[in-house]
Amino acid sequence: MSSYGTVLESGAVRFERLLPGPIERVWAYLTDGDKRATWFCGGDTEPRAGGRIDLFFMHSRLTNERPPEHARKMNDEGALMHGTVTAWDPPRRLAFSWVGMGEPDSDVDIALSQEGDKVRLVLVHRRLATKERMVLVSGGWHLHLDLLEDRLSGVEPRGFWSLHGALSEEYAERQKDVAI
Repeated sequence: MSSYGTVLESGAVRFERLLPGPIERVWAYLTDGDKRATWFCGGDTEPRAGGRIDLFFMHSRLTNERPPEHARKMNDEGALMHGTVTAWDPPRRLAFSWVGMGEPDSDVDIALSQEGDKVRLVLVHRRLATKERMVLVSGGWHLHLDLLEDRLSGVEPRGFWSLHGALSEEYAERQKDVAI
């Protein structure tokens, strides 16, 4: 299984990972704001369809690496975005709209399934309005899911900023022929 996201259709990217289980533990890392902050972003989640999800990005919680200048404010002070929970089916499915990136809303759908002592995570992010957003989101999810795998495996999380730029460049090349 490749770590790379695949384009499903215009404005949609899909990731699949096989993670250390059990499924309830992976679910907690998706829905508990303190655990989620160690690999993606913090924030509260109302545990129901129709509830609010806060996405507080503060990458200094993920890495000790210095960010590039353009990301310094988000890294050091944080950036709050939000959405609405559109599916809540513990511990199998979490979906939410994503608002606050200065672009039209997008949708994230995460499905979990137990496979022996592993958990298959399938994440689909849809309604990405521009090619630039598609590339940014693809590289971001790739790296954040790598960090989730590190956390669940109990290993030192890989660097964020040292990998982010190269992943963005890779996704720009991989998705250069994708029409939005």
